[in-house]
Amino acid sequence: MKYIIGKKLGMTQIINDRGEIIPVTLVGADDVTVVQTKTAQKDGYSGVQVGAGSKKEKNISKSLKGHFKNLGNFSHLKEFRVADSSAYNIGDKLTVSNFLPGELVSVSASSTGRGFQGVVRRHGFKGGPASHGHRDVLRKPGAIGGRFPQRVLKGKRMAGRMGGQRVTVRNLEVVKVDAERKIIALRGAVPGKKGTLVEIRR
Repeated sequence: MKYIIGKKLGMTQIINDRGEIIPVTLVGADDVTVVQTKTAQKDGYSGVQVGAGSKKEKNISKSLKGHFKNLGNFSHLKEFRVADSSAYNIGDKLTVSNFLPGELVSVSASSTGRGFQGVVRRHGFKGGPASHGHRDVLRKPGAIGGRFPQRVLKGKRMAGRMGGQRVTVRNLEVVKVDAERKIIALRGAVPGKKGTLVEIRR
């Protein structure tokens, strides 16, 4: 299991050996530190907890300071499951150099929040007609239910909060890894905006 936490830096283009232009997303991934390992006997599952980033010591609670065991003042704590956690030790570093170009990875991040949006933008509704006597119906959803069952069915697509949800994109290709600058280039788009926390796993 390969795992890293980083921040989305933006998109650019890379030209490969065949002269093809490849759109890539750059993710700046600092080293993450193993803070805790979990076993099936003690915790019911095998997993590894890692810490990334940093923040001021005064903003860390005493319980977290004891949990970090002087490994660092981490601003983010994440956990991923593994088949056998005995391969990891507390204090181990996970770096971008673990990933190789050509590998397919899964990327999880929070999508860009769009606020409260109507059905046309949120769900791609067509909207109402714009002529033949119609007025004020261009972006309305239309009917939301019938005489029977005299209620709105659960899951009905309506206006509401759009974005700001955890999204996982699978099978993104690792195009390039810069171990010195701690940057990994992934083919295609990654959820979120610049600065969004990104989890990459394989």
